[in-house]
Amino acid sequence: MSPIALLSVSDKTGLIPLAKALVNDFGFKIISSGGTAKLIESENLPVTRVADYTGFPEILEGRVKTLNPKIHGGILARRDKQSHLNDLNKQNIHPIDLVVVNLYPFQKTISKENVSWEEAIENIDIGGPAMIRAAAKNHQDVLVVTNPSQYSDLIDAYKSKTITNDLRKKYSQQAFEHTSIYDLTISKWIANQISSRKSSWLENLPLRQELRYGENPHQKASWYGDSEKGWGGANQLQGKELSTNNLLDLESALSTLREFGYENTINSASYQKAAVVIKHTNPCGVAIGNSPYLALKRALDGDRVSAFGGIIAINCQVDAAAAKELENIFIECVVAPSFDKDAKEILSKKKNLRLLELKSEYIAKADKSHIRSILGGLLIQDLDEPNTDQREWKNVTKLTTTANELKDLSFAWKIVKHIRSNAIAIALNEQSLGIGAGQMNRVGSAKLALEAAGNRAKGAVLASDGFFPFDDTVKMAADYGISSIIQPGGSIRDSDSINACNELGIKMVLTGKRHFLH
Repeated sequence: MSPIALLSVSDKTGLIPLAKALVNDFGFKIISSGGTAKLIESENLPVTRVADYTGFPEILEGRVKTLNPKIHGGILARRDKQSHLNDLNKQNIHPIDLVVVNLYPFQKTISKENVSWEEAIENIDIGGPAMIRAAAKNHQDVLVVTNPSQYSDLIDAYKSKTITNDLRKKYSQQAFEHTSIYDLTISKWIANQISSRKSSWLENLPLRQELRYGENPHQKASWYGDSEKGWGGANQLQGKELSTNNLLDLESALSTLREFGYENTINSASYQKAAVVIKHTNPCGVAIGNSPYLALKRALDGDRVSAFGGIIAINCQVDAAAAKELENIFIECVVAPSFDKDAKEILSKKKNLRLLELKSEYIAKADKSHIRSILGGLLIQDLDEPNTDQREWKNVTKLTTTANELKDLSFAWKIVKHIRSNAIAIALNEQSLGIGAGQMNRVGSAKLALEAAGNRAKGAVLASDGFFPFDDTVKMAADYGISSIIQPGGSIRDSDSINACNELGIKMVLTGKRHFLH
């Protein structure tokens, strides 16, 4: 008896070459339904309609067609169990050897604008997942194929007669992955429609790239991501393959940069041309300017020593002038919304430099959650999103800030939330001058930031991501000539710091909101 293949696919890519090979080269009898059968018939290939095979018509407008014992019995029967074979003989059911199924395009349906609840629900496949799961369960006897990308390997395996148990297990695993992703997509969509709080964290992120290694060469690493969201939508123009550390630094760079808006985004009202230099996930140089060149130059000037080997992000198109600023400095990556023709030509001479274009639409589509792993679990929190609301800010000292100082305080406050806590940022004229990151005490971070700024700190402002437990940071800031300080407040000893400011002629603003970053 000829082997039987059941073909029922929504994605008909590669269907006809597969069907021709199955019939002409390997002697299969094909069972099919709906549009799949119609397409196979159009190529004058022999095909038996499911309704004719089962002797039972499609009903409920196609909701029931493959849910039939002749289909599922043929798939689930174990060939090594005589009792199963006896049941097939009694019911005149033939074993099915190959199941090629992919599912109704639910994801495509819900991606349409203003899709109705009814349309989405009607595009939930029932028979398809049932056949896939049945075949995947009985993989020792039935091959199951769920993606056109598998067709070529399948044909090669039949040609070379290498349908191994390992191949069957591999296709089974991929089949269960296919149906789990499908169910997950439906579950998430329904939960969003009814504003339901999910009791389990479920997500599907396809493998985008196997990375050379993790943070260190002895660590394996993989990058999973949606090609339509966030970094998955970035276009790498040149340079070496991205590494784990590159991606972590790029994420930090973009998070900081978004405080100043991003070319062609909805927050264009607060948009300022800006550049960020990142080293080991911390900003070491941030500045705005009236051109990409000036923003970049000022950001680099903030700390050119630390910028060596760093990551740069710019929130507007990179032009030739900005590109030339990068000619004589070693940088790992540059990301921007776009690079003009001259900039690409200039930077193409730095063969190993990774250039990435990341359009605003991919940022907008990304989920607004911050997800981190702990041993055996995940921590999920809202992103600490950009926020320019200053209504809760309070000037708590006798002297009040000038308009220029307030600009710099706002600028420094945007930066400090993206520095590892304990965090201190020194800034003047909307340019960072010194960064203190990740110290075990706040005065230690302040010392690092002020020493980095040096003489440039005179007249500058200081931002702290958390409150001052003591007045020591204020006194140190005064020694360097800091004019204004911004911090959350909330310490039981706030008055100590405020009094110190009043005595030393420093202004202080409390925001009422902290920005710890661990």
